[in-house]
Amino acid sequence: MGKDEMWVRKQYQIEIINGCAPLVNLSDDEDINRAWENIEQNIRTSSKDSLGLQELKQQKPCFDEECLGFIDQRKPAKMQWIQNQGNVVNLNNVRRDASRHFRKKKRSHI
Repeated sequence: MGKDEMWVRKQYQIEIINGCAPLVNLSDDEDINRAWENIEQNIRTSSKDSLGLQELKQQKPCFDEECLGFIDQRKPAKMQWIQNQGNVVNLNNVRRDASRHFRKKKRSHI
């Protein structure tokens, strides 16, 4: 673990501890849901402040609606195979077609 990672970890721990300090003196009269919301909000803000936001990865540009269609075909074929345990030929055909399509789309994109 690097020096910067340890510093960020310590900073995050300190922020969590400081944020949870007011929750130690909770009375039984206070709503548990409200207390949980406070804890959750504290964790989110502490992590955002100390760790920062991570950018989401872009989806592959070759993945489109047609690819989703192949995935949607695979799911029922697998469920049918799980229920029957005998229709493996249909499942293999659907998987093969989907894999071929995905490879073709990826190669055309590259």
